[in-house]
Amino acid sequence: MREIFDAELTLLGEDLVAMSRRVERAITDAGTALLTADLALAESVIADDLGIDAMERDLDERCVLLLAQQQPVATDLRIVVSALRMSSTLERMGDLARHVAQVARGRYPARAVPDALAPTFAQLHDAAVRVAQRTTTLLVSRDIALAGSVEADDDLLDRLHEDTFAALLGGAWAGTPQETVDVTLLGRYYERFGDHAVSVARRITYLVTGTTHPTDDLATPA
Repeated sequence: MREIFDAELTLLGEDLVAMSRRVERAITDAGTALLTADLALAESVIADDLGIDAMERDLDERCVLLLAQQQPVATDLRIVVSALRMSSTLERMGDLARHVAQVARGRYPARAVPDALAPTFAQLHDAAVRVAQRTTTLLVSRDIALAGSVEADDDLLDRLHEDTFAALLGGAWAGTPQETVDVTLLGRYYERFGDHAVSVARRITYLVTGTTHPTDDLATPA
């Protein structure tokens, strides 16, 4: 029985990694579609989000079943509960990538990002992709030293998000109302993407060390 339970825990970890890789591809493709007005790529991200949602449902059902049947304690309980939390967080990251793709699709054949802010959004894209890649690597390796890199990338996303507000509120902004809305929403999507990655990183740290971040209650951010 213990061997079966251990195999189920291993499979949960592998499926979280697979889910993270799909999120990684989603944010990469969504940002590329946004910056290049690639309609086909945007639509592929939107369609693939259904697969990420299905993976979350499957993971959650299996976690609940393990809790009911095995009644795990101590480390085993942490693993199952963490898998539940992280699957929800990864699903939300997939949703945010889909939101970026939907904005790109909605403005096609034009680019949603005004030329004046294209460099800022290119940096947001690069930082979000790096966050996603490091999240996947962290799930594979459980190297808590990498968690600090995820938080550093999130800090960069926060600063770039602030830069978008500075541009909108500056006297030189000449964008249309639609561009103003798009920039506001897109900046928020990227900023929240980083926050969710931090949530996963802190959950992994909790799994490895058994301790929580001093300012984090391990709740999944909205």
